[in-house]
Amino acid sequence: MEDELRNLLASTVAPVGLEVLDVEVRPGRVRVVVDSPGGAQLDAIAEATRAVSATLDRHDPLPGHRYTLEVSSPGVERPLRTPGHFARAVGETVTVRTRAGGEGDRRFTGNLASADGEGFVLTGEDLGESGRRFTYEDIERARTVFAWEPAPRAGRGSPRRRRGLEAKKVATP
Repeated sequence: MEDELRNLLASTVAPVGLEVLDVEVRPGRVRVVVDSPGGAQLDAIAEATRAVSATLDRHDPLPGHRYTLEVSSPGVERPLRTPGHFARAVGETVTVRTRAGGEGDRRFTGNLASADGEGFVLTGEDLGESGRRFTYEDIERARTVFAWEPAPRAGRGSPRRRRGLEAKKVATP
């Protein structure tokens, strides 16, 4: 049902310049994640919310049940579903979970080195010398990973602090 709804809503938000990244239908909630190559602007999300609401009024995803509609941008960690999503994320750190049934690990994190119409290559410490290639059919879930960097700390000898101390010395007799 979520795939059918994703396809229906894709044509609903396209005129606003957005694409549907994800649709999640849960009891009491329908969540639609939208984005655009340059990032989703607040005005576009508001317009998309009105359009999605009107579409869902005609095609109720939870007939006979009340739900809350959420339309939002993906934030800093974006789901990757289509070859285009992967292509735009080349160079970023991503995490993937493969479908059940294969041998070995199912979760991998690495740098997305390349992506084409058939699959992508992750590189990293645990992925072999030339990385590991995955096909899109192998993937259950994938998303970008935002790495928090510590903020630079002002040191004792910062120019701003030195100027302040010098000014005080001059002002005192």
